[in-house]
Amino acid sequence: MSSITLAAGAASNAKRRGNAIGRRVLIVSAWLVFALFLLLPLLIVVSEALKQGIGTFLASVFEADAIAALQLTLLAVGISVPLNLVFGVAAAWSVSKYSFRGKSILVTLIDLPFSVSPVIAGLIYVLLFGAQGFIGPWLRAHDIQIIFALPGIVLATVFVTVPFVARELIPLMQGQGTQEEEAARLLGANGWQMFWHVTLPNIKWGLIYGVVLCTARAMGEFGAVSVVSGHIRGYTNTLPLHVEILYNEYNHVAAFSVASLLLLLALVILLVKQWSESRLNNSVET
Repeated sequence: MSSITLAAGAASNAKRRGNAIGRRVLIVSAWLVFALFLLLPLLIVVSEALKQGIGTFLASVFEADAIAALQLTLLAVGISVPLNLVFGVAAAWSVSKYSFRGKSILVTLIDLPFSVSPVIAGLIYVLLFGAQGFIGPWLRAHDIQIIFALPGIVLATVFVTVPFVARELIPLMQGQGTQEEEAARLLGANGWQMFWHVTLPNIKWGLIYGVVLCTARAMGEFGAVSVVSGHIRGYTNTLPLHVEILYNEYNHVAAFSVASLLLLLALVILLVKQWSESRLNNSVET
Protein backbone atom coordinates (compact mmCIF):
# COMPACT_ATOMS: atom_id res chain seq x y z
CA MET A 1 0.00 0.00 0.00
CA SER A 2 2.83 2.36 0.85
CA SER A 3 4.57 1.68 -2.46
CA ILE A 4 1.35 2.54 -4.31
CA THR A 5 1.03 5.75 -2.32
CA LEU A 6 4.65 6.69 -3.03
CA ALA A 7 4.18 6.00 -6.73
CA ALA A 8 1.03 8.12 -6.83
CA GLY A 9 2.81 10.93 -5.00
CA ALA A 10 5.75 10.75 -7.38
CA ALA A 11 3.42 10.86 -10.37
CA SER A 12 1.61 13.85 -8.90
CA ASN A 13 4.90 15.67 -8.27
CA ALA A 14 6.07 14.92 -11.82
CA LYS A 15 2.80 16.25 -13.20
CA ARG A 16 3.15 19.44 -11.18
CA ARG A 17 6.75 19.87 -12.35
CA GLY A 18 5.63 19.33 -15.93
CA ASN A 19 2.86 21.91 -15.54
CA ALA A 20 5.28 24.38 -13.97
CA ILE A 21 7.78 23.90 -16.81
CA GLY A 22 5.04 24.33 -19.41
CA ARG A 23 3.80 27.47 -17.67
CA ARG A 24 7.30 28.96 -17.61
CA VAL A 25 7.85 28.13 -21.27
CA LEU A 26 4.60 29.83 -22.23
CA ILE A 27 5.40 32.93 -20.14
CA VAL A 28 8.93 33.22 -21.55
CA SER A 29 7.61 32.71 -25.10
CA ALA A 30 5.02 35.45 -24.60
CA TRP A 31 7.68 37.87 -23.34
CA LEU A 32 10.01 36.99 -26.22
CA VAL A 33 7.27 37.64 -28.78
CA PHE A 34 6.41 40.91 -27.04
CA ALA A 35 10.05 42.02 -27.02
CA LEU A 36 10.70 41.01 -30.63
CA PHE A 37 7.57 42.29 -32.35
CA LEU A 38 6.48 45.18 -30.10
CA LEU A 39 9.16 46.47 -27.77
CA LEU A 40 12.08 46.32 -30.20
CA PRO A 41 10.33 48.31 -32.98
CA LEU A 42 9.28 50.96 -30.45
CA LEU A 43 12.85 51.27 -29.19
CA ILE A 44 14.07 51.59 -32.78
CA VAL A 45 11.58 54.41 -33.42
CA VAL A 46 12.78 56.34 -30.37
CA SER A 47 16.49 55.73 -31.05
CA GLU A 48 16.18 56.79 -34.71
CA ALA A 49 14.22 59.89 -33.70
CA LEU A 50 17.01 60.96 -31.34
CA LYS A 51 19.81 59.87 -33.68
CA GLN A 52 20.88 63.43 -34.50
CA GLY A 53 20.17 64.92 -31.11
CA ILE A 54 17.27 66.49 -29.29
CA GLY A 55 17.53 69.70 -31.33
CA THR A 56 16.82 67.93 -34.62
CA PHE A 57 14.04 65.96 -32.95
CA LEU A 58 12.30 69.09 -31.68
CA ALA A 59 12.77 70.85 -35.03
CA SER A 60 11.08 67.94 -36.81
CA VAL A 61 8.21 67.76 -34.35
CA PHE A 62 7.55 71.52 -34.32
CA GLU A 63 7.96 71.95 -38.09
CA ALA A 64 4.97 73.71 -39.69
CA ASP A 65 3.72 70.72 -41.69
CA ALA A 66 4.04 68.43 -38.66
CA ILE A 67 2.01 70.86 -36.54
CA ALA A 68 -0.62 71.09 -39.29
CA ALA A 69 -0.77 67.28 -39.48
CA LEU A 70 -1.16 67.04 -35.70
CA GLN A 71 -3.93 69.64 -35.70
CA LEU A 72 -5.76 67.86 -38.51
CA THR A 73 -5.42 64.52 -36.74
CA LEU A 74 -6.82 65.89 -33.49
CA LEU A 75 -9.60 67.69 -35.36
CA ALA A 76 -10.62 64.52 -37.21
CA VAL A 77 -10.56 62.58 -33.94
CA GLY A 78 -12.50 65.33 -32.17
CA ILE A 79 -15.28 65.13 -34.77
CA SER A 80 -15.43 61.40 -35.50
CA VAL A 81 -15.25 60.10 -31.93
CA PRO A 82 -18.30 62.10 -30.65
CA LEU A 83 -20.25 60.99 -33.73
CA ASN A 84 -19.41 57.37 -33.02
CA LEU A 85 -20.21 57.94 -29.35
CA VAL A 86 -23.74 59.05 -30.20
CA PHE A 87 -24.22 56.27 -32.73
CA GLY A 88 -22.74 53.63 -30.44
CA VAL A 89 -24.99 54.50 -27.51
CA ALA A 90 -28.07 54.67 -29.74
CA ALA A 91 -27.26 51.37 -31.45
CA ALA A 92 -26.44 49.59 -28.18
CA TRP A 93 -29.64 50.91 -26.58
CA SER A 94 -31.73 49.76 -29.54
CA VAL A 95 -30.15 46.31 -29.78
CA SER A 96 -30.11 45.55 -26.05
CA LYS A 97 -33.42 47.10 -24.95
CA TYR A 98 -35.80 46.46 -27.86
CA SER A 99 -36.84 43.72 -30.24
CA PHE A 100 -37.49 44.89 -33.81
CA ARG A 101 -37.37 43.65 -37.37
CA GLY A 102 -33.88 43.85 -38.83
CA LYS A 103 -32.10 43.71 -35.48
CA SER A 104 -29.67 41.00 -36.60
CA ILE A 105 -28.93 42.96 -39.78
CA LEU A 106 -28.09 46.05 -37.71
CA VAL A 107 -25.69 44.04 -35.54
CA THR A 108 -24.05 42.61 -38.66
CA LEU A 109 -23.67 46.05 -40.24
CA ILE A 110 -22.03 47.38 -37.08
CA ASP A 111 -19.29 44.78 -37.58
CA LEU A 112 -18.90 45.57 -41.29
CA PRO A 113 -15.83 47.85 -40.93
CA PHE A 114 -13.97 44.94 -39.30
CA SER A 115 -14.28 42.88 -42.49
CA VAL A 116 -13.88 45.60 -45.14
CA SER A 117 -10.41 46.89 -45.99
CA PRO A 118 -9.99 50.56 -45.06
CA VAL A 119 -8.58 51.20 -48.53
CA ILE A 120 -11.79 49.84 -50.07
CA ALA A 121 -13.81 52.08 -47.76
CA GLY A 122 -11.84 55.13 -48.88
CA LEU A 123 -12.28 54.15 -52.53
CA ILE A 124 -16.04 53.89 -52.04
CA TYR A 125 -16.13 57.45 -50.72
CA VAL A 126 -14.11 58.62 -53.73
CA LEU A 127 -16.56 56.90 -56.08
CA LEU A 128 -19.46 58.56 -54.27
CA PHE A 129 -18.16 62.07 -53.56
CA GLY A 130 -15.23 62.50 -55.96
CA ALA A 131 -15.25 64.87 -58.92
CA GLN A 132 -16.30 62.01 -61.23
CA GLY A 133 -18.28 60.21 -58.55
CA PHE A 134 -21.98 59.48 -58.23
CA ILE A 135 -22.90 62.82 -56.63
CA GLY A 136 -19.63 64.62 -57.41
CA PRO A 137 -21.11 66.92 -60.11
CA TRP A 138 -23.87 68.06 -57.74
CA LEU A 139 -21.34 68.77 -55.00
CA ARG A 140 -19.12 70.70 -57.41
CA ALA A 141 -22.11 72.73 -58.64
CA HIS A 142 -22.88 73.74 -55.04
CA ASP A 143 -19.20 74.39 -54.19
CA ILE A 144 -19.06 71.55 -51.65
CA GLN A 145 -15.79 69.64 -51.36
CA ILE A 146 -15.70 66.35 -49.49
CA ILE A 147 -12.88 64.38 -51.05
CA PHE A 148 -9.38 65.87 -50.53
CA ALA A 149 -10.76 67.91 -47.65
CA LEU A 150 -11.66 67.57 -43.97
CA PRO A 151 -15.17 66.10 -44.53
CA GLY A 152 -13.76 63.16 -46.47
CA ILE A 153 -11.15 62.49 -43.79
CA VAL A 154 -13.85 62.57 -41.11
CA LEU A 155 -16.13 60.25 -43.09
CA ALA A 156 -13.33 57.73 -43.62
CA THR A 157 -12.36 57.89 -39.94
CA VAL A 158 -15.96 57.47 -38.81
CA PHE A 159 -16.36 54.39 -41.00
CA VAL A 160 -13.33 52.52 -39.68
CA THR A 161 -14.08 53.37 -36.03
CA VAL A 162 -17.86 52.95 -35.95
CA PRO A 163 -17.95 49.49 -34.26
CA PHE A 164 -15.86 50.22 -31.17
CA VAL A 165 -18.30 52.03 -28.88
CA ALA A 166 -21.31 49.98 -29.94
CA ARG A 167 -19.47 46.66 -29.68
CA GLU A 168 -18.29 47.51 -26.16
CA LEU A 169 -21.73 48.56 -24.94
CA ILE A 170 -24.02 45.94 -26.52
CA PRO A 171 -22.92 42.91 -24.43
CA LEU A 172 -22.64 45.08 -21.31
CA MET A 173 -26.18 46.45 -21.66
CA GLN A 174 -27.58 43.03 -22.60
CA GLY A 175 -26.05 41.56 -19.45
CA GLN A 176 -27.58 44.27 -17.28
CA GLY A 177 -31.08 43.62 -18.60
CA THR A 178 -33.99 46.04 -18.51
CA GLN A 179 -35.24 45.67 -14.93
CA GLU A 180 -33.86 48.97 -13.64
CA GLU A 181 -35.23 50.93 -16.62
CA GLU A 182 -38.64 49.31 -16.20
CA ALA A 183 -38.63 50.19 -12.49
CA ALA A 184 -37.72 53.80 -13.32
CA ARG A 185 -40.54 53.99 -15.85
CA LEU A 186 -43.01 52.67 -13.26
CA LEU A 187 -41.87 55.47 -10.97
CA GLY A 188 -42.70 58.02 -13.66
CA ALA A 189 -39.32 58.66 -15.27
CA ASN A 190 -39.25 59.63 -18.95
CA GLY A 191 -36.73 58.41 -21.53
CA TRP A 192 -34.05 61.03 -20.85
CA GLN A 193 -34.35 60.63 -17.10
CA MET A 194 -33.95 56.86 -17.43
CA PHE A 195 -30.87 57.30 -19.59
CA TRP A 196 -29.11 59.93 -17.45
CA HIS A 197 -29.93 58.52 -14.02
CA VAL A 198 -30.17 54.76 -14.62
CA THR A 199 -28.54 53.60 -17.84
CA LEU A 200 -25.55 55.95 -18.06
CA PRO A 201 -24.21 55.29 -14.54
CA ASN A 202 -24.31 51.55 -15.29
CA ILE A 203 -22.43 51.80 -18.59
CA LYS A 204 -20.10 54.74 -17.98
CA TRP A 205 -16.88 52.71 -17.65
CA GLY A 206 -17.71 50.58 -20.67
CA LEU A 207 -18.52 53.76 -22.56
CA ILE A 208 -15.18 55.32 -21.61
CA TYR A 209 -13.38 52.14 -22.64
CA GLY A 210 -15.11 52.12 -26.02
CA VAL A 211 -14.30 55.80 -26.57
CA VAL A 212 -10.63 55.16 -25.76
CA LEU A 213 -10.47 52.31 -28.30
CA CYS A 214 -12.25 54.47 -30.86
CA THR A 215 -9.82 57.34 -30.27
CA ALA A 216 -6.78 55.09 -30.64
CA ARG A 217 -8.08 53.65 -33.91
CA ALA A 218 -9.02 57.06 -35.29
CA MET A 219 -5.66 58.59 -34.45
CA GLY A 220 -3.68 55.87 -36.20
CA GLU A 221 -5.90 55.34 -39.27
CA PHE A 222 -3.94 55.30 -42.49
CA GLY A 223 -5.56 53.32 -45.33
CA ALA A 224 -8.97 54.96 -45.74
CA VAL A 225 -7.65 58.44 -44.95
CA SER A 226 -4.81 58.00 -47.42
CA VAL A 227 -7.27 57.38 -50.26
CA VAL A 228 -9.56 60.35 -49.55
CA SER A 229 -6.98 62.90 -48.39
CA GLY A 230 -5.05 63.57 -51.59
CA HIS A 231 -1.82 63.88 -49.56
CA ILE A 232 -1.86 67.68 -49.72
CA ARG A 233 1.02 68.69 -47.50
CA GLY A 234 0.05 71.01 -44.67
CA TYR A 235 -3.63 70.72 -45.56
CA THR A 236 -4.94 67.13 -45.74
CA ASN A 237 -2.09 65.15 -44.24
CA THR A 238 -2.72 63.52 -40.88
CA LEU A 239 0.21 62.39 -38.74
CA PRO A 240 0.44 58.86 -40.22
CA LEU A 241 0.37 60.30 -43.75
CA HIS A 242 2.99 62.90 -42.83
CA VAL A 243 5.27 60.12 -41.53
CA GLU A 244 4.89 58.27 -44.83
CA ILE A 245 5.78 61.35 -46.89
CA LEU A 246 8.85 62.11 -44.79
CA TYR A 247 10.05 58.52 -45.05
CA ASN A 248 9.51 58.43 -48.82
CA GLU A 249 11.60 61.61 -49.06
CA TYR A 250 14.41 59.79 -47.19
CA ASN A 251 14.06 62.23 -44.31
CA HIS A 252 14.24 59.33 -41.89
CA VAL A 253 15.06 61.27 -38.74
CA ALA A 254 12.07 63.57 -39.19
CA ALA A 255 9.85 60.59 -40.04
CA PHE A 256 10.84 58.74 -36.87
CA SER A 257 10.53 61.95 -34.84
CA VAL A 258 6.91 62.46 -35.93
CA ALA A 259 6.29 58.71 -35.45
CA SER A 260 7.55 59.02 -31.88
CA LEU A 261 4.95 61.75 -31.36
CA LEU A 262 2.30 59.24 -32.44
CA LEU A 263 3.92 56.75 -30.09
CA LEU A 264 3.62 59.20 -27.20
CA LEU A 265 -0.06 59.77 -27.94
CA ALA A 266 -0.57 56.00 -28.16
CA LEU A 267 1.04 55.48 -24.75
CA VAL A 268 -1.25 58.10 -23.21
CA ILE A 269 -4.26 56.37 -24.76
CA LEU A 270 -2.96 53.01 -23.52
CA LEU A 271 -2.76 54.29 -19.95
CA VAL A 272 -6.31 55.65 -20.16
CA LYS A 273 -7.43 52.32 -21.67
CA GLN A 274 -5.83 50.35 -18.84
CA TRP A 275 -7.45 52.61 -16.24
CA SER A 276 -10.90 52.43 -17.83
CA GLU A 277 -10.59 48.65 -18.31
CA SER A 278 -9.80 48.12 -14.64
CA ARG A 279 -12.73 50.31 -13.60
CA LEU A 280 -14.99 48.41 -16.01
CA ASN A 281 -13.93 45.06 -14.58
CA ASN A 282 -14.49 46.32 -11.04
CA SER A 283 -17.96 47.62 -11.94
CA VAL A 284 -18.88 44.28 -13.56
CA GLU A 285 -17.69 42.32 -10.51
CA THR A 286 -19.68 44.50 -8.14
